[in-house]
Amino acid sequence: MKTLTYPAKITYEKEDESFLVEFPDLKGCLTEGATLKEALKNAREALSGYLSSIFERGFTIPEPSKLKGKHVYFVEPEPEVATPIMLRKIREGLQMNQIEAAKRLGISYQAYQRLENPNKCNPTIKTLERVARIFGKELYLEFA
Repeated sequence: MKTLTYPAKITYEKEDESFLVEFPDLKGCLTEGATLKEALKNAREALSGYLSSIFERGFTIPEPSKLKGKHVYFVEPEPEVATPIMLRKIREGLQMNQIEAAKRLGISYQAYQRLENPNKCNPTIKTLERVARIFGKELYLEFA
């Protein structure tokens, strides 16, 4: 799993003189901006808030589609939201529970739970490297 990006359809609304952002994969997730740049910034914030909200309530995070076309942009949530979601998806894909992951990392169950919580996740790079190792993955950092 490389990144967590969702397609956003961005259209210019002449009557409002603004750019409307809709996420087709995420019902009700929308925002706008006066410029395309502002709309994309707001899109990242809206996506992060939406995913964090459904994640915290225990709902399944929808898989991003590969929607393409004119006016479609791919938006990535903030790292503090993307990281816990990706950790959970990888862990569950390995059919490992949080207790087992914590034991393999040599940390408490509560400490591991924080790694999978968008409001409490703030791991160091060393911690992420250790998590990647126990999940059989490699950690890549990308600065855009």
